[in-house]
Amino acid sequence: MTTVIDARGLTKHYGRIHALDGLDLAVDEGQVHGFLGPNGAGKTTTIRILLGLARKTGGEVSVLGGDPWVDAVALHRRIAHVPGDVSIWPNLSGGEAIDLLARLRGARSADPAYRDERQRLLEAFQFDPRKKGRAYSKGNRQKVALIAALAVPADLYILDEPTSGLDPLMEQVFRRELTRVRDAGATVLLSSHILSEVEVLCDRVSIIRAGRVVESGSLADMRHLTRTEVSFEATDAAAVDGIPGAHDGGFAEGRAHFTIDSDAVASALPVLAARDVQGLRVEPPSLEELFLRHYGDDLGEAGTTDAPPATRRERRRS
Repeated sequence: MTTVIDARGLTKHYGRIHALDGLDLAVDEGQVHGFLGPNGAGKTTTIRILLGLARKTGGEVSVLGGDPWVDAVALHRRIAHVPGDVSIWPNLSGGEAIDLLARLRGARSADPAYRDERQRLLEAFQFDPRKKGRAYSKGNRQKVALIAALAVPADLYILDEPTSGLDPLMEQVFRRELTRVRDAGATVLLSSHILSEVEVLCDRVSIIRAGRVVESGSLADMRHLTRTEVSFEATDAAAVDGIPGAHDGGFAEGRAHFTIDSDAVASALPVLAARDVQGLRVEPPSLEELFLRHYGDDLGEAGTTDAPPATRRERRRS
C-alpha cells in the first residue's frame, strides 16, 4: 500500500518551545486517518509543515512523494485543505470565494463538471452563495471552504477541525461527503476534537501528545488498551463475585456491572452464560476512553503551547 504522508522524527522548534518533538506519522492511500490531540499538542504545527506553510526543524517528511516545503506549489494542486477557522474576503460573495479557491487548484469556472458538482454541494450544504463574505456566520464561512475543497477532486484532503461551527445536520452531510471521496480513492487526514466523528469515519487513528504520536493504529487494534464495560440485571453487587478477570464491580439501578480487559471478555462469557444472567450488555471501549487514557492526567493542566503564527522567514521561499 502506498504511503501518502510519511513523517519520521519530525521536529519543529520555536526558540525554547518544542512544538514537535520526534513525531512519526504514516498515512496510507485510500484511508481516512484520524489525527487526535488537545490544543497545544502539535496538530496544527504538523498540518502547517505538511502543507509547506512552515519549515521543519529536523526529521524527514514527504507528502504524495514530494517535499512539502520545496514542492508546495505542485503539491497544492493535488491537496484540498480546510482549516478550522476560515476567513474569507469580505467584499466577495460566497460563490465568488468558492470559485476563486477552486481556481487556485486548477478548476475552471466554465467547466460543466465543476459547475454541476458545485451546485450539488451548494444544495447539500444548504448554502446561499449570493451573500457577501462579511455577512456570513462562522458556520457559513466553514461551508465556503468545504464546498471549495470538495468541488474539485483531490488526491489528499487535509482537514483541520472541518466541522467547527456546523450544526448537527450539516455534520451529517460532511460525513457523507467524506465517505464519498474516500470511496473514490482519495486519502484524508482528519484532525478533529469530535471523537464520535472520528470513530465513525476513520480507518486508523493517531493520538498526538506533546509533539509526539503516542498511539497509532486501527480502532480495533487500539481497543485492547482499555477495558470493556459489562453489565447485567441483578439484585446486588455480589453477582459479580467469581467472574474471572472482573474489575471495579458494582451495583446500580438494578444492574451489576464490572470492567474487564478487552482480550479477556471471551473467557468471562461462559461463566455469565452458566449463571443465566439476564439483560447482558457488553460495551467495547470508545475512542473517548482511548483518548482519556493519554490525556486524563492532564485535565486542568496547561498543555504545551502550540506553534505561534508563521514568521516572515517561514513565509518566504528560499
